[in-house]
Amino acid sequence: MDNLSSRSDVVSNFTTMRWDSLFDDLESQLEREISAEEVDLDAEEERLRLGRLSIRDRLVALQDATPRDSALRLGISLCGGDRLVVHPVLIGRDWFSADLVDEARRERQCIIPLSSVAGISLPASQASESLAGGGDDSTAHPVLSARLGLTFVLRDLCRRRKSMELLTAAGSLHGTIDRVGRDHLDLAIHEMGSPRRASNVTEIRLVPLTAVIMVKL
Repeated sequence: MDNLSSRSDVVSNFTTMRWDSLFDDLESQLEREISAEEVDLDAEEERLRLGRLSIRDRLVALQDATPRDSALRLGISLCGGDRLVVHPVLIGRDWFSADLVDEARRERQCIIPLSSVAGISLPASQASESLAGGGDDSTAHPVLSARLGLTFVLRDLCRRRKSMELLTAAGSLHGTIDRVGRDHLDLAIHEMGSPRRASNVTEIRLVPLTAVIMVKL
């Protein structure tokens, strides 16, 4: 009777160990599958996030990643073929302002529509930093700027009667903006450096906003 009971205990213990081993295997397999699903889900979410990034998002991310005591320096290729080196200052909804960097070290400011950018040259490390954007402005960049379109900036220049060089698809123009319409601006053409006076104006040029490549102040 004792031998039968002892044998029964051994069988029971063996069965329990086998079931415990089976449950351990199932639990381990389930954890691996859950982990794999989470990895796949994270990868898919990252692909979707990257797919939503715009040029503006990446510029904002680059500016946010730049230390406050240094200036972001970018090589910009424009649709007209010009290539510039600039320090971006403010990034608007569809434009950005920048300080031009040239060999003469002249301090000139410019406004570049994002639609006129043909390419941006970045080192590999900065390319990775630019991917941190997600479409929402961080506290490092003014949120208001995301709401300001190019026409708002051009109307402000018009109000201030700023003399400028306007780079367009048809060439370079010098003058002062007289007014800004929904899809174009009126530029009073006059010599660079001269004030906008009726006697100095040679013509009024209507320029479609889509033809504006850059504004040099």
